[in-house]
Amino acid sequence: MAIYLALKEMWRNRGRFFLISLVIALITTLVLFVAALGEGLGSGNREYLAKLNAELIVYTKTSDLTIAASRMDRSKLAEVKRVDGVKDVGPISFSSVSIVFGDSQKPLNVSLIGVEPGRPGEPPVLTGRELRNRRGREAIIDKKAAALTGYKVGDVFTIKSTQGTKEEFYKLEVVGISDGRQYSLQPSISVPFLTWDEIKPKPVADDSQSDLTSNVIAVQLNNSKDTQSMIRRIESQVSDVHVVDRKTAYESTPGYSAQQSTLNTQASFALLIGALVIGGFFQIQTLQKVPQTGMLKAIGTPNLTIAIAAVTQIIAVTVLGVMIGSLTTLALTLSFPPNLPIVLTANAAAVGISSLLMLGPVGGLVSIRYALKVEPLKALGLS
Repeated sequence: MAIYLALKEMWRNRGRFFLISLVIALITTLVLFVAALGEGLGSGNREYLAKLNAELIVYTKTSDLTIAASRMDRSKLAEVKRVDGVKDVGPISFSSVSIVFGDSQKPLNVSLIGVEPGRPGEPPVLTGRELRNRRGREAIIDKKAAALTGYKVGDVFTIKSTQGTKEEFYKLEVVGISDGRQYSLQPSISVPFLTWDEIKPKPVADDSQSDLTSNVIAVQLNNSKDTQSMIRRIESQVSDVHVVDRKTAYESTPGYSAQQSTLNTQASFALLIGALVIGGFFQIQTLQKVPQTGMLKAIGTPNLTIAIAAVTQIIAVTVLGVMIGSLTTLALTLSFPPNLPIVLTANAAAVGISSLLMLGPVGGLVSIRYALKVEPLKALGLS
């Protein structure tokens, strides 16, 4: 009986209930878009470090976990490798260059990452092969760079690098394509370390260093679970270094934590607004039908039936709105170009949708409580 009453009323007032479903759909779209934006921006900052094939990352002690401020020479690399429990090490350096195209297309800014072939830091390839030549003009591009440029294995492309006051151009061959490895919100191309040192942007054109330096050192361990004790061991045996795990490394990226906190706060406020909107709608709905509720109680309808009918309406309206909003968001995200940092993952979508489905009934609890307190005689004007 309760479900019949709820559905009958919704059908008779379908325009009103559909309107609130559309409002919930808009709120759902907002929540999911904020979640997708947070995931997209977060991935753009952490992807390379989070997927690094190493357990620990070594910085210089004075760098304050800022990669750009860290400088590690070859002697540190050898010292870290000699620490008991270390399986392998690899130097990693970062800079920014542009891929230029032959036509009038705008250059694409990318992160140029220098790695040692076969060592920690080199990304695994999905298509093609790994880096082989330490001085070779070869590169592994990530899948976002491949999507934005259309390059495939075997293609040769040109990068632009500023050397002193001049712009120099270098040819690189795509030998492999990896999964998403963005760094600093830019698609990445990984090249052999010696090649990186040659073509990286330099303040002076003929700036040649006898001693190669890297920004950080990636460390693979014999026991991947023994990170905390190995952090202490490396820091005690190697001077002037700061060692952290991958999660600490990407969370220390400038602006990452503040960015994620801001987006999480926006998502929380959107969920709160959703609960208030649903609660306000059903509160008004309850006030408008006080006489009908009083009549139902006067003819002996129990409070449980009235409560179940109200809950059924709240759940039905919320589910419909969330479903419309979810499908709309999914369709929009699939139509966006790959250069927009919006990534709607299954986990983020599940959290947002489940939160809205739970907050809907919670927002309508006030209206249910009010409906149960309606006095039949007062509602009918007989008292």
